[in-house]
Amino acid sequence: MTIELSNKEFRRLLDLIYIGNWILNSARGEDRFEDYDNLQEKFFALCAKNGMRALVTSYMGHHFPSKAYEDGGIHEAIADYEDAVFFDILAEELARRDMVEENLSQDDMTELTNRMNDYMDEFEKNGVDRVVVEEE
Repeated sequence: MTIELSNKEFRRLLDLIYIGNWILNSARGEDRFEDYDNLQEKFFALCAKNGMRALVTSYMGHHFPSKAYEDGGIHEAIADYEDAVFFDILAEELARRDMVEENLSQDDMTELTNRMNDYMDEFEKNGVDRVVVEEE
């Protein structure tokens, strides 16, 4: 298979590969999906050949994203995504909890959406500063 990419497209593809592998493997510890690691390595190995030597580092014959690559903003993009997902999930979980406590149907999507929006408004104003966990 041959795919022709501009340098800009190749650079964007590296970001997509890195982000995808991060999502799949970053929390797996030793139980990583090696085929994704290998695919990432294969693409980062192409950096030096394509004028992007600063984006890759090599160790014992393997190719990894360089510190310059990892410090270049990719983790900020991942963190923005993680924050958005965190607040979306938290809002939905809290809204569903409230509905259960009030014996409301979990199938009432209008009620669920309204409650989620209320929580999201709160999080946008105050983050988690006003979230309290009470001991029973």
